[in-house]
Amino acid sequence: MSQPRHRILSLGAGIQSSTLLALSAKGVLPRVDYAIFADTGWEPAAVYRHLDRLEKEIAEPAGIPILRVSTGNIRRDALDPEHRFASMPLYILNKDGKPGMTRRQCTGEYKIKPIKRQVRDILGYPYPTRIPKGVFVEQWVGISTDEFHRAKDADVQYMRNRHPLIVDMNWSRTDCISYLASLGLADTPKSSCLGCPFHGNAQWRNIRDNSPAEWADVVEFDAAIRNGNARANASGNRLLGEAYLHRSRVPLSEAPIDHVTAAEWAALQQASGTALPDAEQLDLGVADGCSPWACRGSEADPSQDDFGLAV
Repeated sequence: MSQPRHRILSLGAGIQSSTLLALSAKGVLPRVDYAIFADTGWEPAAVYRHLDRLEKEIAEPAGIPILRVSTGNIRRDALDPEHRFASMPLYILNKDGKPGMTRRQCTGEYKIKPIKRQVRDILGYPYPTRIPKGVFVEQWVGISTDEFHRAKDADVQYMRNRHPLIVDMNWSRTDCISYLASLGLADTPKSSCLGCPFHGNAQWRNIRDNSPAEWADVVEFDAAIRNGNARANASGNRLLGEAYLHRSRVPLSEAPIDHVTAAEWAALQQASGTALPDAEQLDLGVADGCSPWACRGSEADPSQDDFGLAV
């Protein structure tokens, strides 16, 4: 059986991936050759601070390079009429009053795509060069036992996902938090865009109450995308409704982020057609932030060579 050319870590700088980096750096798990951080250009300041600290205190002493890759700034691209924009999962209020959501393409464009490009470069086969059969990297993905059902393989042959928190450590998210706390990293943040629509109310409150400049930023962005992304509007494909960052489908500055309203519950029920999440999930949001390889939204399409880099 072929052996991987390299062992890499998909580093989102959240709880689970930070744990994997530390376990590797401390010798609990084998040493990874690289950790790759895909930067959307609109991460919270706390994530960038944490990433800098991980690099200085954990990765560099162990000789693990952290490679920061990007395909652009998701906020700027959404507001640029000249730029093709991979849509965020915005909440939509249609003209007939019915709720909906736009497709989630941002993870594929701003997370998966730049990681794949970097992996190709590491292997020595930059896009669009075809990678020979049997040439691949082993990619570590930070999924813990409480999310085992989200563990998937990559959609290309030159990357093979491995989930050490499940396979080797049998660790839950709680175990990861305890381990990071033992290293003085108890303040590890969730990793997701500053204006991610999947934030729970607690995340919105945290931004509002603790980071006024970032709150002003997301409120401004929320107002700017009311009619959809700028490229679509410029080309005459206007959104048939209104777009919002918050699931209540009201301006973020007015959204009920201090509690979950009855109207909000009803709108969620109508939009999803499925059982509602519990109140704790609505408040806290997705526990592990935005993971490229365990996305709760749509996956990147491996048949699109310029997007999924599947050649």
